[in-house]
Amino acid sequence: MANTNTETNTIIKTLIGWVMVLGVLAFGYFYFKDKLFASRKEMKEDVMVQKITSMGKLELVKYAMKDVIEQKEVRTILPDKRILFVAVGEVTGCIDLTKVQKKDIVAAGEDSVTVFLPQPQICYVKLDHQKSQVYDVSGTWFPTDTKDMVEGIYKIAEQRLLKNASDMQLLQKTKQNALLIFKPLLQNISGKKVGVIFR
Repeated sequence: MANTNTETNTIIKTLIGWVMVLGVLAFGYFYFKDKLFASRKEMKEDVMVQKITSMGKLELVKYAMKDVIEQKEVRTILPDKRILFVAVGEVTGCIDLTKVQKKDIVAAGEDSVTVFLPQPQICYVKLDHQKSQVYDVSGTWFPTDTKDMVEGIYKIAEQRLLKNASDMQLLQKTKQNALLIFKPLLQNISGKKVGVIFR
């Protein structure tokens, strides 16, 4: 009987020991799990400045434009190649103030001055790649044909934006805005009457 009680006590003690060991292991696993299996992302970056440009261009007008362009390549036997593209972008007109020199500012009496400005120019043509979209491509047999058509239409779209801005008198509008904006600014700064002439 005593042996049975001793064996029972031994079994109970062994079970309690195992339960305690398993409890400690389970606690340790859940406590250290994040530390053991944690990961972190590392990113390295090398920034190189290739060119620093001093900005002296006064932007005076910006045309936000949208153009629907359809291009076809007509073929005699095979179906025509066709692409439909909606181009969204902007064209900006400006005056390059870095070209203004001391000799371009001429005093005329005590109360007036004449400023000679360079002719306005197109600052940039920028196609918005997020909003521009190819709506349809047809008649192509190979992926390279489609890729070539898409790349080609983007170049054409920039040329079209530039031409449309020119047709809409962007440079003339740049001149008008220079007189409306730049002339009063110079008059307020100098306290004199200012005449603006484009060379």
